[in-house]
Amino acid sequence: MTDKTASPHIGTLNEKPLHASLKQWISEPGDEFEVRIGRFVVDIVRGPLLIEVQTGSTFPLKRKLQALLKYHAVHLVIPIARQKTITTIDDAGSVIGSRQSPKHGELLDVFHELTSLRDLLGDANFSIEALLIHVDEVRRPRTTRKRRWRDWEVQERRLVEVFDHVTFHHPGDYLAAVPSTLEEPFTTADLAKATHRPRRVAQRIAYCLREMGALAVVDRKRSGIRYVRHFNG
Repeated sequence: MTDKTASPHIGTLNEKPLHASLKQWISEPGDEFEVRIGRFVVDIVRGPLLIEVQTGSTFPLKRKLQALLKYHAVHLVIPIARQKTITTIDDAGSVIGSRQSPKHGELLDVFHELTSLRDLLGDANFSIEALLIHVDEVRRPRTTRKRRWRDWEVQERRLVEVFDHVTFHHPGDYLAAVPSTLEEPFTTADLAKATHRPRRVAQRIAYCLREMGALAVVDRKRSGIRYVRHFNG
């Protein structure tokens, strides 16, 4: 038996605005927040489903997920910044500037975070939801003893809008990251071209899909490893 105790104050005093807003966005009536399950505190409990929202690296979360997945279905929500507004404030907290970041994330960028969870992706109790969002990143000046220029640090991030989302559960969901028009066998260079993403993104996709058995290696050429889709039910 696992201990399930509602703890509405655990983890909320220092909760960041982005994390809190994402929890609110995905919440449904009847959800319980900040619930202790054994030695862990879970963001949201929805009946038998445990929901975690991770706004940073997923690597520190792996141990927690491994433990929870032994007895529960777990849904992990990962936000990706499609649009980022950078707001700068002075020491007094007044806004002194605002600009749009030239970087634009895509849903496929979620595979950057999935590489550290590759051993869990084939678990039938585990699902991933990638959210494509607009985030406002608030930066403030940071002074150092020996500084030649003013540096900045992130004070907080705020959710502005959710543009889109996609859920990965079964191997076929992850395999949808490979365009159906891509002929086999293919390399990560071919995958990068087909998805219009950098090759490093294609390499992460192929790595995750190979580890979970959704892609199979057929051979290795000078151009790279060649893959085929592997439907194993």
